[in-house]
Amino acid sequence: MKEIRVGLIGFGTVGKGLAEVLLAQQERLVKRTGMIFRLAGIADRTTTEVPERFGPIPLTRNGEDLIANPEIDIIVELIGGIEPAKTLVLQAIAAGKHVVTANKALLSQEGSDIFAAAARQGVEVGFEASVGGGIPVIKAFREGLVANRILSIMGIMNGTANYILTRMTDEGIPFAEVLQEAQRLGFAEADPTYDIEGIDTAHKLAILVSMAYGMPVTHHEIATEGISRIEPMDIELARELGCRIKLLAISRNHGDHVEARVHPTMVPQDHLLASINGAFNAIHFHGDMVGNVLLYGLGAGMVPTGSAVAADVVDIARNMQHGAIGRVPPLSYLPDQVKPRRITPMEELYGPYYFRLTVLDQPGVLARISGILSRYEISIESVIQKGRKKVGAVPLVIVTHSARESAVSAALDEISRLETVTAPVVKIRILEEDE
Repeated sequence: MKEIRVGLIGFGTVGKGLAEVLLAQQERLVKRTGMIFRLAGIADRTTTEVPERFGPIPLTRNGEDLIANPEIDIIVELIGGIEPAKTLVLQAIAAGKHVVTANKALLSQEGSDIFAAAARQGVEVGFEASVGGGIPVIKAFREGLVANRILSIMGIMNGTANYILTRMTDEGIPFAEVLQEAQRLGFAEADPTYDIEGIDTAHKLAILVSMAYGMPVTHHEIATEGISRIEPMDIELARELGCRIKLLAISRNHGDHVEARVHPTMVPQDHLLASINGAFNAIHFHGDMVGNVLLYGLGAGMVPTGSAVAADVVDIARNMQHGAIGRVPPLSYLPDQVKPRRITPMEELYGPYYFRLTVLDQPGVLARISGILSRYEISIESVIQKGRKKVGAVPLVIVTHSARESAVSAALDEISRLETVTAPVVKIRILEEDE
């Protein structure tokens, strides 16, 4: 029986998850593949010993030791970040090793170089765990939807942000308090910037956009906003408007140009994505043949993500067994068919908006603000004013009909300079049904 030897670089949460999955599912994998999968070495700078249940596995501090081992077939990179991960991945490819990674930051920034190197060397790169944790979204895009033109992608792709927004919505807890609790529970990192500011979600969207449309995209090209300015008042007002606030990744295929953006969004309560709560993720897409599809599950976690890494290892092993390396291109499109397209500037996009202004409660304030919006051809759908004060400021909420982003930015810049506006304006986009 053929044995597939795996070298694991990084024995953190996901690395331990992979080890657990390979151990727990060993018999099942034999029945499904006719192969034995063995961890042949682990490289980690902080681990001093491997739990006995995983067996006697050689441990080193240097990933290069595993790459240089001629007995290892597949290198799994789970250290994250750009360097030294990129160097190690390219070294493994140069040594003729197949590679599996969960590193969305690396692929969203350096994927083109990595995939090109793998093609030259005739090896494979698996990255199922880079988007959606245990959700098989990469395989869906690479193979299941191969006969579809993908028209749109929308998703909740960061469990930390979704957990925070869910607690704020269901319990009215302020952002900072929920974040601290998420950090105590291990849902959020000590430095949560990538999660709460949308950067992690942008990494994942860049990978999906590349696969869905056959175009090279980095996360730097994706307009990105986070959730740190969302307050309980916005959550409550969203409820009054029949919405829930979610951090969404949104992309729409316009043919010669493609939208790609990440930002807080008011999602109508009857939309599928409005019901995705807690640390769960969901990716919703529309194909011209298949129609609407929603993939839902745990977007992170030791065992779910380890399961996705194991799936890549098994896929590569099956291709090795049948001499079918390179059967499916990494991005689903043939390399010479991956071609640049314009990313739609945010300023060109249209949609409805929610504005929350803090204004002095004086006669004529609303008239002046509505006059500015009118000059920029922004039509008001509804206005909500909470409370009245003889002295001091009150919140004023305006919901607009569809408006151009550039006009909204210019109007809010002018409004924010009014002496009667006492705090920065909060702007949240509202999801339209055709999105």
